[in-house]
Amino acid sequence: MKRIFSGIQPSGNTHIGNLLGAIRHWAAHQAENDNLFCIVDLHAITTPKDPATLKTHTREVAGLLIAAGISPEQSTVFVQSHVSAHAELAWVLNCVIPMGWMSRMTQYKDKAKKQKESVSVGLFDYPALMAADILLYQTHLVPVGDDQKQHVELARDAAQRFNNLYGQTFTLPEPVIAALGARIMGLDDPTQKMSKSNPKPEHAVFLLDPPDAVRAKIMRAKTDSLTGIRFDASRPAIYNLLTMYELVTGMGRPEIEARFEGKGYGDFKRELAEALIEHLRPLQARYADLMTDPATLDGILHKGATKARSLAEPTLQDVKRKVGLG
Repeated sequence: MKRIFSGIQPSGNTHIGNLLGAIRHWAAHQAENDNLFCIVDLHAITTPKDPATLKTHTREVAGLLIAAGISPEQSTVFVQSHVSAHAELAWVLNCVIPMGWMSRMTQYKDKAKKQKESVSVGLFDYPALMAADILLYQTHLVPVGDDQKQHVELARDAAQRFNNLYGQTFTLPEPVIAALGARIMGLDDPTQKMSKSNPKPEHAVFLLDPPDAVRAKIMRAKTDSLTGIRFDASRPAIYNLLTMYELVTGMGRPEIEARFEGKGYGDFKRELAEALIEHLRPLQARYADLMTDPATLDGILHKGATKARSLAEPTLQDVKRKVGLG
């Protein structure tokens, strides 16, 4: 079985884009591979976070992963900071990865433009920590959105460079991008990927939104001035909403277009909202049950971290020995 590593930040409200673009794919294919699902709280603090809120979001994300179908019996679910090897390997990789490689990371450049002088060294170094996350477990496949593909490629380059310098050590990882749903866009701006960190409540449907909130957000979602409800990539707003409808209903595109032939945006949005509500209902029920028993969630995360440490330690010790540490 190939090993898969997937990370998700506890940086805000987990939204429908996270579920449709990543989490549900993880759950659907977890029996086929050896999976590690990590709540990457070390990555989260690359931008300022309220400590209590970060802890709350970390537990919330863990609960949502399990509620969405990630099985602790089939997969390893853990919190990044509970396994110190992530930070240790990141430092070693810092001493191997050239500055030029890091400077080319487009996500850093985009965020640095917004944050200017307040941008942290940690944000610049984010790709090195992500490389450590991946390489620590001899990962074969890394499911990511297309905005993270460059980071996986850097991890692969770092692995090759280390292997060339010190001998065969790391497996070379490959990015895996979902064919459908990998890039769900914002409800308020279909040119920007849906983001947990966007502060506007109308930007995304959150996984724990009550039905009335889902309806209100979808009815306010941006469309366009044209008529006809069709899968037309040149019309990004309606295309984004139709993609969500396709993913939560399982209907084919011709069937969807026929269903809404001659109907307006209002009719379509009302059906989309109800489809999303029904899709989220069982997840929200399982999450509510899990949160009533915090000891169970703590036990899952403790067991996951123990398993992750047992997998990470041989790689870390091999790296330290080869570079002369310890």
